[in-house]
Amino acid sequence: MTKTRKILVLLFSLIVLLVGCSKNNNLPKDNEHIDNLPKGNGAEKPNEDIPEEPFDPIEEKIKPLSLKEKVGQLVIAGFEGTDLNEDIMELIEEYKIGGFILFSRNILDEVQTLELLNDIKEINSKNPIPLLLSIDEEGGKVSRLPKSYPRLPEAREFGKKNDKELSYELGKVLGDRVKSLGFNMNFSPVLDINSNPNNPVIGNRAFGSEKESVAINGIQVMLGIMDRDVISVVKHFPGHGDTNLDSHINLPIVNKTKNELKSFELVPFIKAIENNVDAIMLAHILYPEIDNYPATMSSRIINELLRDELGFTGVIISDDMTMGAIMENYTIEEGVLSFLKAGGDLALICHGKNNVIKVIEEITKAVERGELTEEEVNNKVYRILKLKDKYNINDNPIDKIDLSELNNRTIDLIDKIKK
Repeated sequence: MTKTRKILVLLFSLIVLLVGCSKNNNLPKDNEHIDNLPKGNGAEKPNEDIPEEPFDPIEEKIKPLSLKEKVGQLVIAGFEGTDLNEDIMELIEEYKIGGFILFSRNILDEVQTLELLNDIKEINSKNPIPLLLSIDEEGGKVSRLPKSYPRLPEAREFGKKNDKELSYELGKVLGDRVKSLGFNMNFSPVLDINSNPNNPVIGNRAFGSEKESVAINGIQVMLGIMDRDVISVVKHFPGHGDTNLDSHINLPIVNKTKNELKSFELVPFIKAIENNVDAIMLAHILYPEIDNYPATMSSRIINELLRDELGFTGVIISDDMTMGAIMENYTIEEGVLSFLKAGGDLALICHGKNNVIKVIEEITKAVERGELTEEEVNNKVYRILKLKDKYNINDNPIDKIDLSELNNRTIDLIDKIKK
């Protein structure tokens, strides 16, 4: 073999050896598990099969809130006076209150009321969550609006007519009336069936004494209010129609079983749930056949009946927790905390700034000691913020008010009821 051929053979052998070594670099060593090897054609791909959690705007609003801000959302407060005052400002700025309810004591005329609500909204605009501004405007004797708004007939008159279109128009008029002043929540309609002629508190506020009439007309009013982008809070679950005591003063007792309620008193509320009611107010009534606590404080009525059996997923609101039915038997702190622990969301405290402060501080302490978990608070706040978001609740002021067209519609509706 010539010298040149020897060199070529040697070079070829060296190349083969190098190629072989490079191909074996990826083989596992004796003590290396096969799973540690590179897969595919290079670096491992990201976890493409793991779906991203869907974006939830309500959850994003809750995340930055402090415990104080969250607890404040669980309360709607009443106040004294007809102008913005230090009590209102303290509840907004210090206690991050979730909303207010106004009564006749707060309302002089439409200009004053509009200015008051605008001032309240301006103060709250520094807070992350807008206010619920609520009122009882049922028509008839339960009306808090100024005299410049014509008085509407009582619900009973609409029940007698039993006309869906008229009841729906009543709802739209009610919604527009409260909205014209800047309110965004109306505690109406009454879905109680006035089956007890000795009832001292419902009477003509009900659409009638028959479940069908109350359900048909009450639901139409509810839908009419909602049509005007105002939150309709139906009341008083599970029914205040068969009582002979006024829960503003005493605790009524109704000796009915759950099945009896389902066959009569609950029918309008069941229809409301089927028609996507957003909020339900509870009654301060004791049902000893169901529980030893008033409905407002009963897990059997709130969680088992209203949530689980009837499938309601919206906001559960208490009646005024300063009413005699509660205050004559419990402290305000005990009453509200029991309401929240039983499954309620939003406590209504219509009288006394100190009552509001005591409640907010007690709720906060209950969370800190684990009696009420922060997860439970978050779930309640979620429902409340979801409701505010649905109705685009905001703290924007209303510039002016013109009642001419609205009052003409009201008068036309009154004339139709009188025919």
